[in-house]
Amino acid sequence: MDKVNKEISDLWEYLTGPELWISIGSGLVKIIIIIILALTIVKVTRNVIDRVFKKRETGPLRITERRENTLKKLIKSVIAYVVYFIAFIMILDNVMGFNVGALIAGAGVAGLAIGFGAQNLVRDIISGFFIIFEDQFSVGDYVLVSGVEGTVEEIGLRTTKILSWTGELNVLPNGNVTQVTNYSVTNGLSVVDINIPYESDIADAEKIIEEVVIGLPEKYDFFISTPTIHGVQVLDVSHYVIRVIAETQPVFQWAGERAIRKETQDKLYKSGIEIPSPRLVMYSSDQKDTLLQRGIERDQ
Repeated sequence: MDKVNKEISDLWEYLTGPELWISIGSGLVKIIIIIILALTIVKVTRNVIDRVFKKRETGPLRITERRENTLKKLIKSVIAYVVYFIAFIMILDNVMGFNVGALIAGAGVAGLAIGFGAQNLVRDIISGFFIIFEDQFSVGDYVLVSGVEGTVEEIGLRTTKILSWTGELNVLPNGNVTQVTNYSVTNGLSVVDINIPYESDIADAEKIIEEVVIGLPEKYDFFISTPTIHGVQVLDVSHYVIRVIAETQPVFQWAGERAIRKETQDKLYKSGIEIPSPRLVMYSSDQKDTLLQRGIERDQ
């Protein structure tokens, strides 16, 4: 009993003694200093990276803005990971007193075992490297990737973030990027089919449409050139179809289609050409017998 009381008394003296709290306080101070240094280094390096890329704008070696944004975000992320990892190792070694060498050696052995089960992670990292190296798409591009369509917000070594036009943020593993449709690399093409009723003359309809499309590049700056009329494409039941094609700036092909439809419909309506409607022809019983008899006589 005396031994237990003595151990409790020693523990209480240790907990209430100045040595424990001094060591805890010094350890916390070291941790705070390491964290502040890490945050400062990350912030300074990010500012340096921004200045380096800004100076490249006036230098002889230039890169596109979309690729510049991608590289800047990637370099900043890699530097942050490295700095925070070093800070974590310093806290374990200098503050908590762990044998970092033994931990790293054990992590290496464990890493080999984990690596066999982390094939998807390795595939994602390798795929992310080739996405950036081959410039398949960059930050700010409008793409269609693995069934997800939207604007690229961030490209990392493992994942890619795509913001849909409806506001959802999609995070895709780079290993799942098997096919990419990039709408931001080349000019777009607006293809619009305009339905005209058979009562309207083709030449008159094309003349009205031509008057509209000539002024579109001045009214909408995303048109590269004057839209062209490709003539009648389809003869339908109640109407024929005139196709108009226009070249636009990248990602503006849908806006171009909306603009062409709006302007042509308004002009056609004011010119007396209305939107065609489906037709239904009805025959009475007498007319039906007459038509049937005529068909029989014609076959004979």
